[in-house]
Amino acid sequence: MGKKIVIIGGVAAGPKAACRVKRLMADADVTMIDKDSLISYGGCGIPYYVSGDVSDESELRSTSYHALRDESFFEKTKGVNTLTSTRALSIDRKAKTVLVENLTTGTQNNVSYDALLLATGSSPITLPIPGSDADGVFTVSDLHKAISIKDRIAKGQVSKAVVIGGGAIGIEMAEALTDLWGVETSLIEYMDHLLPRTVSWTFATILEKHLKDNNVDVFTGEAAEEIVIADGKVCAVKTSERSLDADLVIMAAGVRPQSQLARDAGLLVSSSGAIVVNERMQSSDPDIYAAGDCIEVCHLVSGKRFHAPFGSMANKQGRVAADNMAGIPSTFRGGVGSFILKAFDLSVGSTGLSLEAALAEGFDADISLTSPSDRAHFFPTQEIIFLEMVFDRRTRRVLGLQGVGPMNDGLSARLDAAAVALCSGASIDDFGNIEMAYSPPFSSAIDGINAAAYVADNLCEKRMRQISMKMFCSYMEDPEIQPDWLVLDVRHVREAAPLVDHFGKSRWISLPYDEIRDRYEELPINKTLIIFCNAGSRSFEIQVFLDFVGRKNSLVLPGGFNVIHRMGTDWLPAG
Repeated sequence: MGKKIVIIGGVAAGPKAACRVKRLMADADVTMIDKDSLISYGGCGIPYYVSGDVSDESELRSTSYHALRDESFFEKTKGVNTLTSTRALSIDRKAKTVLVENLTTGTQNNVSYDALLLATGSSPITLPIPGSDADGVFTVSDLHKAISIKDRIAKGQVSKAVVIGGGAIGIEMAEALTDLWGVETSLIEYMDHLLPRTVSWTFATILEKHLKDNNVDVFTGEAAEEIVIADGKVCAVKTSERSLDADLVIMAAGVRPQSQLARDAGLLVSSSGAIVVNERMQSSDPDIYAAGDCIEVCHLVSGKRFHAPFGSMANKQGRVAADNMAGIPSTFRGGVGSFILKAFDLSVGSTGLSLEAALAEGFDADISLTSPSDRAHFFPTQEIIFLEMVFDRRTRRVLGLQGVGPMNDGLSARLDAAAVALCSGASIDDFGNIEMAYSPPFSSAIDGINAAAYVADNLCEKRMRQISMKMFCSYMEDPEIQPDWLVLDVRHVREAAPLVDHFGKSRWISLPYDEIRDRYEELPINKTLIIFCNAGSRSFEIQVFLDFVGRKNSLVLPGGFNVIHRMGTDWLPAG
């Protein structure tokens, strides 16, 4: 028998490493240990199982050829010894053994290793508020809880639900409860917008409107303070502002690395609780490796360590750990935190740093906001997507890309391309020259990702001056904050007329794009003009022209009406 490999954790990184080791060293004695009875399932698919998009939980545990990944599967088809319902209690690094306990029988024994992989995952954060342990309060931490949630709903025990946490899991669970089951669902987020530090306020506002349009009540800037219990079960959630009735509460307040086993063994653990590893996935003990949600990795934009609890990351790390345990030098450099989610008919995603995160890291950061078509503008199925490119003004390095779009391949294609470029430290100029596969059904001749870079270039070179969407909306809600501002609408007069009529010519005037060169002298010289069009491209051209004739008191609203009307702003007149 060859090298003894022990793997603790059987969901993502663990199974990937176990199977990879056996492919590299057929004579290896590989043992995988997990405290759960269900292993090797797609945890990221849990919201789609609850929603009914995935009809049966076994589909989350099956291969592409419909083989169920259970103990028998790993032992018979992969040659991996599998101990489920077995908890790893401690690691003796000197003796190179792991003390385990069978949770069914209570028996304990030692399992020896030559190399050990910790793939212990993460645990959900439970808020320290009254009632958090009540019947009917769930975290989305494993498949058992998902089955219990769906069982309660299917039995008609849930008519109202509250989801605490406006991150990806919270949003996906809110959709799952509302879409198929018709549960009256409320979503609470402590920060001032959804997906905080991941996407911008602008894109979060578009997402919030879309959720509300699909019957999810959204409350941002509110903290859950108490889960109210009646007759031993949850009945409501209290925030600082309101009380929301609930038969079911989903706590989706984030996750933290599970590293206690490593800590107790004396391994180096970061201040955030993650197991510290090098690029070969080795811990501070060279015979012990770690991968998946229990570690931090290098962010290839900021250069700092970050927690990236994604199944895609875990699988890559598991493979690298397996290579090194098999004696094949292999490295995992890190990542850029790419993610995308589905919210009803909308997709939202990001890669790299958001503007907020980039500024916090000390970058001289700014954004280009664009609203291009996802394919050729003349193609019948074209739709608008929204992109925010985050860049450093000083170095011209691109730091991130965020987007909102319809539920098709349009947004994911741009994020995927951007992620590859970000990992290489690409500049604005590199993004401007990214080659995307072109055909009218799939993209436009000048792709949206190129156009975002062109706008970033104009901003860096001070050819373009812009106003942020948040500042513009603040002005429209309260014009007294900037009494010398005036919106110049360069769209067709029919498009501009409702807004001119609603706000009056002291705040909103119309002068069409194709008439400005002849009529620019009609524009007031004592006002700062906020140039407004559908997307921002015509506005920029007008700004360039006005600068040429000496009228340099203007700002462009990037994204224009395309963004504004999807945000559902209170100040925008109906219709």
